[in-house]
Amino acid sequence: MSVPSFPRALRAVAVALTATATSLAAQAETIRLAIGTQDTTINCATGGLLIRELKLLDKYLPKDGKYKGVNYDVQWKNFTSGAPLTNEMLADKLDIGSMAEFPGAANGAAFEKAGKKSVFITVLSGSTLGSGNGIVVPKDSPVTSLAELRGRTISVPFASAAHGMLLRALQAQGLDPAKDVNIITQAPEVAGPALQANKIEAHADFVPFAEAFPFRGFARKIYDGAQAKSPTFHGTLVNTAFAQKYPEVVTAFLRASIEADRLIAAEPEKYSELIEKHTGIEAPVNYLFHGPLGLQTRDHSFKPEYRQALQTAIDTLRLLRRTDTTLSADALIDERFIRTAYQQSGLNYDAQLKNTAKAPLKANDALTGKAISDTARLAGIWVKDEGKVRHYASIENALQDLAQLEKAGKSARAVYVHDLIHRIKLLGNLAWYATDAKGQVSAFLQRDAAVAYAGANKGKVFDFAGLRAGVTGR
Repeated sequence: MSVPSFPRALRAVAVALTATATSLAAQAETIRLAIGTQDTTINCATGGLLIRELKLLDKYLPKDGKYKGVNYDVQWKNFTSGAPLTNEMLADKLDIGSMAEFPGAANGAAFEKAGKKSVFITVLSGSTLGSGNGIVVPKDSPVTSLAELRGRTISVPFASAAHGMLLRALQAQGLDPAKDVNIITQAPEVAGPALQANKIEAHADFVPFAEAFPFRGFARKIYDGAQAKSPTFHGTLVNTAFAQKYPEVVTAFLRASIEADRLIAAEPEKYSELIEKHTGIEAPVNYLFHGPLGLQTRDHSFKPEYRQALQTAIDTLRLLRRTDTTLSADALIDERFIRTAYQQSGLNYDAQLKNTAKAPLKANDALTGKAISDTARLAGIWVKDEGKVRHYASIENALQDLAQLEKAGKSARAVYVHDLIHRIKLLGNLAWYATDAKGQVSAFLQRDAAVAYAGANKGKVFDFAGLRAGVTGR
């Protein structure tokens, strides 16, 4: 019997090890993580677009323990609304998806009907006041308030957060949605051209279209969800089967979302530009939401107001007879993953639960240089070719500075003011204004509110052009 030489034995061992490694590699698990986003629904950015474009998920996906050697097949798919996203989640083509509370309720009900389960794992952005959804009319429409829509046709994306808002808003005005108005379904990409052509009399929509359409010059906003005092939010759902199998992957997604939130909070103008690049939604509109004291606040915590918003959505679906689900908001929310993500990120989830403040503003008045302490009459100007928005303690200061800027050959991309009653940020050129007896200027979303304020305070009412002429002579 011959004995193989030492080199030949080493070669044999090497070949065997290589074969074993190749076999193990072939057997390595591939985890598909399919994520549904709504890029143009810009308050979903920290659960989709920013994570994807900044490649944040790669930083947090687990790679040790049971995930050692795992291959990740991360897939992204963009949708314009929640309903088709839900269809693909139900078909197991997506594992995670972001949408508002109203379509999220429908998502949970659809999963229940199919013998499956989905849960909300985080909030992404919302308003405890209800701001974000809104109603617009064609620019030259004589309609200035919701009450004037009696007998008219209103379009809305059915089964959306805006649909729920519209129904509640009409009822609050004493209007029967089934009898006093004609409600038709229309997606925002259809509603925009319809408004331009005056083919519809009003349109209700979700973020950001009640602001984007007026910004583009063919619509006027006459109602904001804050007037309904009904909280609203967008968040992220996961197929529970996926979450149970890969809880660490779900937590990794949420850690990426937390980092995306931190980045946009620090530089809202920069990332508003990035969102515009990938969605076509103009940066000044993005900033209207994501900037300090914005229309909505980015928030990962399931505050009581958001739980109530989800329960209201479930109840509304039942009322519309679109579901007979037995679900409750508490059953459709699972906080375990976001709590873990907060802990791993060194953050305090319980403290965030108690924080209902909007994204704060720390700035000096761009005209006077003094620190801004009172934000009731705050204003801002995003000057073309400037990277940061200028802030002002008063509307008068903003208009004076705007006049100087224009005299120097500069122009404004957007002017921002804040509604005195509802504390919501508005596009300055589309707001109404009223003075008091001292000549102090305040802003309002609706003309009748400005008229009432002026009457009670011995003041006058202006539109933007009239106010500029009165304050600066321009």
